[in-house]
Amino acid sequence: MDKNSISGIVLIMAMLLGYQYFFAPVEPVPTEQVAKKANVVKPKANIVVTPPTAPDPTAQIKERFLKLENKNMVVTLSNYGGKIKSVTLKNYRSYANYNSGKSEGIQMFDASKDQFDVEIPSGNTKIKLNALIYDVQENKGNVVFTSTLATGQKISQTYNLGEENFELDYSIDAKNAASVITGADYTIHWKENLVQNEKDINEERKATINYLLTEDEEFDNLSENPSGIETDNLIKPTQWISFKKKYFLTGLIPQGFEFKKADLISTPNLTDSLHLKTLDATLTASTQDLIQGKSNYKFYFGPNDYSIIKTVAPSFGKNVKLSYDFLLPLTKYIFVPLFDFLESIVSNYGLLIILLVLIIKTALLPLTYKSYVSMAKTRILAPEIAAIKEKIGDDPARVQQETMKLYGEVGVNPLSGCVPVLATMPVLMAVFMLFPNLINLRQESFLWANDLSTFDSILTLPFAIPFYGTHVSLFCLLMTASQLAYGYYNNQITPDQPGQPINMKMMAYITPVIFMFVMNSFSAGLSFYYFVSNLVTIGQQLAIRYFVNEDKIKELLDANRVKIAASGGAKKSRFSQYLQTQLKTMEEQQKATATQKKPKKK
Repeated sequence: MDKNSISGIVLIMAMLLGYQYFFAPVEPVPTEQVAKKANVVKPKANIVVTPPTAPDPTAQIKERFLKLENKNMVVTLSNYGGKIKSVTLKNYRSYANYNSGKSEGIQMFDASKDQFDVEIPSGNTKIKLNALIYDVQENKGNVVFTSTLATGQKISQTYNLGEENFELDYSIDAKNAASVITGADYTIHWKENLVQNEKDINEERKATINYLLTEDEEFDNLSENPSGIETDNLIKPTQWISFKKKYFLTGLIPQGFEFKKADLISTPNLTDSLHLKTLDATLTASTQDLIQGKSNYKFYFGPNDYSIIKTVAPSFGKNVKLSYDFLLPLTKYIFVPLFDFLESIVSNYGLLIILLVLIIKTALLPLTYKSYVSMAKTRILAPEIAAIKEKIGDDPARVQQETMKLYGEVGVNPLSGCVPVLATMPVLMAVFMLFPNLINLRQESFLWANDLSTFDSILTLPFAIPFYGTHVSLFCLLMTASQLAYGYYNNQITPDQPGQPINMKMMAYITPVIFMFVMNSFSAGLSFYYFVSNLVTIGQQLAIRYFVNEDKIKELLDANRVKIAASGGAKKSRFSQYLQTQLKTMEEQQKATATQKKPKKK
């Protein structure tokens, strides 16, 4: 071989050896050898597998969201804290969603702004249930969260939702952790930041905290002050606490035990258009109940509807402000059942209100008739009363005394016209309280009003009228017009009463105008009720006037005059005697005053 051939062979062998070394495929390592090798390699850091004390994205247990749902509500839970993330009512909408045609339900609880946390004393620290991470056991309608503490003890929280109602059962089981629980009491911190769900933001800010004490079932609440902070410190056992909004309610009811004490705070957020008011409750309960597995509760998330909540807990129905206490039987046993009955047969709530007015006015017709007849008697005696006034002159006490004497001579009771009117006042007052608090009218439309539970607005003013507002309610204007019409008609058939310090005929025109300012922001359903009621009253009085013969009433009065005179005078009632005594005393005082004012002769 020559020199070039030898050089070429060396280069080729070098290339082959280089390829073999750098580019040849590697033999696969057996699996057993890989596993053995992996066991030999030590981790860079020791991993201690213990339950974390706070939700951590790097934790071995990832956050899970679980849903409990029935036909009324959806409850979303999280294993981070074993807590409620949100509660949504499926069949109710906020006014904004209702007005814009959206179908999203009302959120009753939202953990991003609301809080419900349980703190259990343990030595010098506290076990915060919201800070633990839980294993989950899920069944139909039931979720059990269980967390293992660093010391090995376990605490569980259980949620159970029924098939139809608005109640969520909640319990805490700390029997296994009894050895680390110290102190006599554990606390629950419950806070809600209320958002606007209704049309009237001022009504939303009247949200309050209600409660029931065990002593004589005493019900009480914080003031509904929409602009001031309200607080209360309850040191008596308390059966339940509720956060009451306009038409919705969140309640916490211990089962078989009571809260030992409670600190309540209601704070309006006047500059915050999103979170209108904060309701805050710090509740204290016995750790013995907790250790013995008796810490069972019931949440209520739902409408503040008397027919639904009256069976939730003792006196829980008092969360609905049906009426003043002395009118409560009338409202509870007549108006509410009547309304529920009409609701079952009429779907249009405007027609329902008309039927309600007709039923009530028909029931009160005998009183209306009696009042009209009494006014007719007074009207017939008007010429004689005018003659008395002309004869006596400017002496109201004596004029009134002689008028009372005339009434006695013809057998007319001056109160007979007032009593029927006063008897209808409880009905007016009961309706005035009931309608603004009746959830049945919520988001029910009629004519131009899209929600009878709040004010109707046909015009928004570019300025605010003091005591009136920035909107114009047409139902309120119609109510005012009907009241003025009734006042005018009533003034035509009502004679002047001598000695009255107030011009009642003028008041018939002033009062409706005052009520127009008061009720401009009230429920449209209430204004419509009063409007229809005034029209029906005018119609009833026109019908009664047509059938009542005033000539026969005059003949009756003349016959009474003869009969009473022949019997030596009418028997005076205690009221008549009292009234005549007062009038006589007034007359004597006027004479004494006039004598003192006379100038003395020099």
